[in-house]
Amino acid sequence: MSRRKAYHIIKMKKAVHLLFYRKHRKPGVKGWELRKALGSDYPKVLKILNKHLKILDLQIKTVLEGNKPTGKPTPDQLNKARFYITLRGELTPKEAKMIGWRIDDLAGLAIAIAYITSKKGKAPRKEVEEILRDKLPRWKVRINVDQYIRYGYLVEDENEQLYLDWRTNTEVDQKALINLVLSA
Repeated sequence: MSRRKAYHIIKMKKAVHLLFYRKHRKPGVKGWELRKALGSDYPKVLKILNKHLKILDLQIKTVLEGNKPTGKPTPDQLNKARFYITLRGELTPKEAKMIGWRIDDLAGLAIAIAYITSKKGKAPRKEVEEILRDKLPRWKVRINVDQYIRYGYLVEDENEQLYLDWRTNTEVDQKALINLVLSA
């Protein structure tokens, strides 16, 4: 084994440890933490690791802070970004059962995300709850919205406006969800 290949294997092992093991409230790891542990070439290491994760149907997602850049992110933006390991493909219905969510809870989350997306990324909580009351038992709506907030799919501001949170931006293919809703 060449020195260069051994070097990249060691760096990939460190990257996997940082990405898989949760040490913060949110999963994943910040770019500056990867830079500190792996060196300034961490984006290259992540690119190689991402190729290896492909066979496991996993991928590394990068969520940049604030506004998304139009071009290639700068090193400073990458240092502030958060990196996650997520599924590359889709869950089968049988696999979806195993993640611990009821199908009606997942449907409610999909409705909430689709509605907020259709309202340009924000919607009053009351409106979202009204829509969910048409589809879910009345007593469960507030509990579900609180759960979506707690798990990081939605965030609520002081004016009771709901926005899409970090987990939606990381795990949900919003374009595919909107296309699915429109085709139904």
